[in-house]
Formats: sequence, structure tokens, C-alpha cells
Amino acid sequence: MRGKTSEDRTLIELLDPVAEAAGYEIVRLRLMGGQTRRLQIMAERPNPEGGGGTMDVEDCAKLSRALSQVLDAADPIKGEYLLEVSTPGIDRPLTRLKDFETYEGLEARFELDRLADGRKRFRGKLAGVEDGNVGVDMEEEADVTVYVPFAWIIEAKLVLSDELMKRGAEEREARLQDQSLESSEDEE
Repeated sequence: MRGKTSEDRTLIELLDPVAEAAGYEIVRLRLMGGQTRRLQIMAERPNPEGGGGTMDVEDCAKLSRALSQVLDAADPIKGEYLLEVSTPGIDRPLTRLKDFETYEGLEARFELDRLADGRKRFRGKLAGVEDGNVGVDMEEEADVTVYVPFAWIIEAKLVLSDELMKRGAEEREARLQDQSLESSEDEE
């Protein structure tokens, strides 16, 4: 899910080690067509305590420079393209199994490549991961948790909700407090 096409997956194999060496994780990569092709990369700094990672403008610029060096040297994309490095955002895509664990309890929607429980599209609260299967508490059916294999999911995303906004605000506040503590320790 981090890459849709075989070309995307080849680029991920090339760029994952570069991102990791720079201190980031690629969340999603898409090489999109059009008059000018765009290589869109969503990334974040890993959060060692769990939860979502962070990514600011300086991080995007730093990662963009690191990836550009490798892309220029390896030249894996034919023709001209634009490189876009961004944060996954608050209503982020869920592309890795660990994302479904990290955001357990929040509302998400996802689509499968085949039918499961008579449907391809699901929406509800994430109910964790069990043996490579993603659990979702179904929105329209009280007390029903459906588990689907992660490998069947082709698209998944958090749903923008008050709960998600509150969690994002709490994480930002915690980061600001950590930065404030680090700044005061540096002054001493």
C-alpha cells in the first residue's frame, strides 16, 4: 500500500534506506502521470514511544535534498518529474500494519481488493491488529468487529473527526512542552 504500482515499489526499495539514514520513514510514495509527472512522497520522523511521527517544513526540505541526490545519481524515472515531499497530515493514509495499531480506537475507512463479509469498503473504529489481520468495529453494527487480512487492503485513511483533532492537538502540545524543556535545559 505504500506504493500502488511496480514502479512505485521499485522507488520505495531505492529510497527507503536513504530516508531511514536521514532519520525518516516513507509512509507513502506515488509516481503520478500528467503533463509533468510528480513523485509524491509522504514521510515522517518515527516516534519511538509509539503514536504518529512528526514532520515539519525543515524536515521536508532535508529529506527532499537527501532523496534528490540519490534520484539524480540513479536516474530511475524516465523524463522530467517534480519531487514533492510532505507530511502525511492529520487524516493520514494508513499504509503499514503498524499504522493500524498506532491509530487503534480512531475512525478509519478502507477499501479491499476483494469482498470480505460481503463488502469491499469498510468504515469504523480501528480495533487493533491480530495475526496480520486488521480489526474494525463496524460503524453501523454495534458490537461487531470484523477482521480482514492486511494484504487485502488497497487504500486506507483516517477519518477527520473531533477525536482525531483532539489527539493531534494533544500530541502537538506534548511536543511543544518537550521542546520548551529542552530549550530551558540548554540555557542552564
